[in-house]
Amino acid sequence: MLQPYREILSRPGALAFSVAGMVARLQMSMIGIGIVLMIAALYDSYGLAGRVSAVYVVAQALCSPQLARLVDRHGQARVMRPAVAVASVGLVTLVVAARADTHPVLLYAAAAVTGAAVGSFGSLVRARWAGVLGGEPRAMHTAYALESTIDELVFIVGPVLATLLATSVDPAAGLVVPLVALVLGGYWFLALRATEPAPSAATGERHRGSVLASPGMVVLALVFIAMGAIFGATDVSTVAFAEESGNTGVAGVILAVFALGSLIAGLLYGTRHWVRPLHQRFAIGVVVLAVGVSFFVVAANLVALAAVMFVTGFAIAPTLINGNALVQQLVPAARLTEGLTWVGTSLGVGVSVGSSVAGSRIDADGSHGGFLVVIVSAVLALVATLAAYRTLRPTPGDEKARVARAVEDESPSPTAGATVAACEIADCVDPRGTVPQQRTGAGDGASATEPSGPRTTHVVDEG
Repeated sequence: MLQPYREILSRPGALAFSVAGMVARLQMSMIGIGIVLMIAALYDSYGLAGRVSAVYVVAQALCSPQLARLVDRHGQARVMRPAVAVASVGLVTLVVAARADTHPVLLYAAAAVTGAAVGSFGSLVRARWAGVLGGEPRAMHTAYALESTIDELVFIVGPVLATLLATSVDPAAGLVVPLVALVLGGYWFLALRATEPAPSAATGERHRGSVLASPGMVVLALVFIAMGAIFGATDVSTVAFAEESGNTGVAGVILAVFALGSLIAGLLYGTRHWVRPLHQRFAIGVVVLAVGVSFFVVAANLVALAAVMFVTGFAIAPTLINGNALVQQLVPAARLTEGLTWVGTSLGVGVSVGSSVAGSRIDADGSHGGFLVVIVSAVLALVATLAAYRTLRPTPGDEKARVARAVEDESPSPTAGATVAACEIADCVDPRGTVPQQRTGAGDGASATEPSGPRTTHVVDEG
């Protein structure tokens, strides 16, 4: 079952940058909750803690895509080495200022600096996979599945570790581990220059404007915001539900079960090559996730909630994997890091918004109100996906490019390869159902194939 993972990790340099990237990413699940735990304990104010954490999230959301654009243009090491240094200084300043009981303005400033410079190592890792694997559809599918599984592992271990350190060792201890992980993992990752993608400035490629000029990218960003809101609202609603049930300590276990379902699904999903078109798989994942989270509100007890969450968790990783893979189809290769960062940032913004809105509803109506926010977020994700479904489909040019890959790299047999090619070419047919005219004569240019009659096609996607 794990053979596809062994194959991609055996590529030169792949194991090293994947492990280094995992260490560098540990901070992404710990800094936010670490800020809340530290400031709430030292200043005795959850309101202040939430506001400082929100400043960090907003700064990261605004600046990470801009950092990613610079990375695509000038290279990962050149941009992120100073950025990691700045983020580390910001985080150290935040800890020292909080321990010294300074004015909250300094806390806000330090959080903003940290969020602005921390970047998105998940996007950097995925961009490296695209370069190392040469865009091979099967291998990229497995690589994205691996990275999504690592993300789930990070979000299982990180919050629990931050909470344990902050409550058992020192209020600031929950931020020490992510600081060390960012510095050690970040600089280790950036030192692996052999697998670093070539910057667009070196290749002579020039792209103006934002990747959000693509309608498909706008849809993905909106859907990822709604999905993030699902996760953020689920977190706080689960804690509230556990507290109402008289067993607050179980909340972390239930959320870990939620993430475990996603982790298992991600591992299994990456071992199989899927024929159904990528945009269809993404839409199906959003539908299944929306239906699953809608059952949270009717759970009668903690055991029932854990069971529903575990099953629903199986929709998370595959949907995120497909969403990240869609970015590769929707943006130029030279701007892949920027595109991946936008969807990752959108997810983080959604988590922040979802937890905030759900928290206010919980204050008014208890955990039931929080789970209603989960449902509303799921509906928004579903509506955005289905309403703009066509924008997620790759352009005809992308389809033609995949014909060669389908026949050359992906075909299990000559017969299957011919079938794949025929279906791919059929999908490139003019939308009115006619075959486009093609010149066959080099001399007079007059010979051409005439349009054929309408045909029904079945799309086969190798993405």
